[in-house]
Amino acid sequence: MNALRNTIWAVAVVALFSGCASKVKLEDKVPVESRTGTSVGPEGGAAAGAGTSNVANVDLGRGAAGGTTLPRVIYFDFDSYLVRDEFRPIIDQHAKTLSVDRKKKVTIEGHTDERGGREYNLALGQKRSEAVLKSLVLMGAADAQLEAVSYGKERPAAQGNDEATWAKNRRAELNYK
Repeated sequence: MNALRNTIWAVAVVALFSGCASKVKLEDKVPVESRTGTSVGPEGGAAAGAGTSNVANVDLGRGAAGGTTLPRVIYFDFDSYLVRDEFRPIIDQHAKTLSVDRKKKVTIEGHTDERGGREYNLALGQKRSEAVLKSLVLMGAADAQLEAVSYGKERPAAQGNDEATWAKNRRAELNYK
C-alpha cells in the first residue's frame, strides 16, 4: 500500500513540474522598444535602424538655491492624475536639480478645477501631487526632499466657468523651500 502511495505521489510531482515547464529561454536577450518607437538592443545601445536620441542636456547650474528657473507647473487632464508625456522633461530637470543639491526641498501642491465635491477634489489633488512626487523619485530625487499636499479646488489659479479656466486649475505646482 505504501509503495502504491509513493508511486502515485511521484507521478503527481513529475506531472506538476512538467506542467510548469516553459519553453522560453531566459538567457535570450530581447530588444526593448522605447516610447519613441526606436528599438534598444540588449546592450543598451540603439538597435540596427534605430534613430538617435533626442534627449536634451540639462544645465544644472541654472537658478539660485531654491530659485530654479525651471517651469514649476504640471498640468493634468480632466479627472486624471496621470502625468502627461509633455511634462516629463520638466520633472526630469527638477529631479536632476534635486539630486545635485540634496539640501533642497520641494512641496508639490495638487490642485483641481471647481467641478466635483470638496472631498473628491482633495483626494484627486493628493493623487496628482503624489504622481509628480513618484516621478521625481524615479528620476533621482530623494523621497526625503519631497512633500505632497493637496489643496483641491480651494486655490484656483484662474477664475471662470469655461474649459480654458478649468485647464489652468488642474495642476501640480512645485515650490522650493
